[in-house]
Amino acid sequence: MNTQVVVTADGSHSVFNAEVGQHYHSIYGAVQESDRVFIELGLLYTFDRVDGPVRVFEMGFGTGLNALMTIREAKRHHRVIDYVTVEAYPIPINEAKLLNYDHELTTFWLPDLHEAPWNVPTPIVPELTLTKYNTRLQDLPPIGTFDLVYYDAFAPEGQPELWTLEVFQKIATLLRPGGALTTYCSKSAVQRNLREAGFEVEKHVGPARKREVIRAIKI
Repeated sequence: MNTQVVVTADGSHSVFNAEVGQHYHSIYGAVQESDRVFIELGLLYTFDRVDGPVRVFEMGFGTGLNALMTIREAKRHHRVIDYVTVEAYPIPINEAKLLNYDHELTTFWLPDLHEAPWNVPTPIVPELTLTKYNTRLQDLPPIGTFDLVYYDAFAPEGQPELWTLEVFQKIATLLRPGGALTTYCSKSAVQRNLREAGFEVEKHVGPARKREVIRAIKI
């Protein structure tokens, strides 16, 4: 796979996938994008609404950044998380070892996330167990229901098939009623497909250079 590690505007890393023509994170700041879209609007919102363990599904494991940030928050808030993710284009381990976000996050947990076996629940820290599937979302086997979905697929320009009504209908089956989906993409067609799939769509202020992002609640 033709990929390259790049530095984003906030100093944190992303990866460019030349085959798809997309970056795994915003070039205007990978960490600040993850913090705003997936942690603030997704995880912390869910912590306030769910007692006990939280199940998170991530569409697009990528660099492992969202999982890293989730570990950080799980430790801060003393919460237990079952984290399940799918990735059709895993980045090579040698490139994963070049990634840098925060010293503590990168040094202690990033290698464990990338070296964890596929298809097997793997405790990464006491607060988080990770299960990774190396497959397309469309081919994902039954994996139960979740409280939260991080929808971090490549943008519609690179993978339009991941932003269809049919895909969001599949995602809806993974979410419990009242569960949330967060994503950086707020295109009108995406909002329309989410609504038709049974979500209430909220528009929120995005991170740097992003006017708005989406939190969608399963009705």
